[in-house]
Amino acid sequence: MQRWYVVHTRTGAELLAQGHLERQGFATYMPRYLKTRRHARRTTQLPAPLFPRYLFVRFDAGDAPWRSINGTHGVSHLVCMGNRPSAVPRGVVSELRARETEDGFVGVLEPLGLESGDVVRVTDGPLAQQTGVFQNIGDDRRVVILLSLLGREMKVTLGREAVAAFA
Repeated sequence: MQRWYVVHTRTGAELLAQGHLERQGFATYMPRYLKTRRHARRTTQLPAPLFPRYLFVRFDAGDAPWRSINGTHGVSHLVCMGNRPSAVPRGVVSELRARETEDGFVGVLEPLGLESGDVVRVTDGPLAQQTGVFQNIGDDRRVVILLSLLGREMKVTLGREAVAAFA
């Protein structure tokens, strides 16, 4: 019976290993997400492996020539328990696939649990420790809050990680 197993790859060689394993006839799955990169005041989103240096491979351990996986270009080793490959618990891969968006990326952002009008505290950056009122989450997945600065109300846009519910 075919099960999913985990392959540990060489650094940055997930795609290389995946290609070589698929050419050998193995079914593979490498969940990816959109990683936000900030550089020189610009924010870009790049596809990145959800689990760097790991990918899933599907085969029947009793039937398939799974030992060849360790010699595959880009692979460090197949994750094993003793002399046998260690299967991923059932449902893990299907759960990851169920969380994929229509463009094939796994959604990793958890809901903030905030509603418009909730009081929040800025936790990072030059406005740290300021309190404001949560407005919404913009199209760029950044949080919009209303702060009282210099005697007037100002809308400020911050990264999700820079805002927490005020307790």
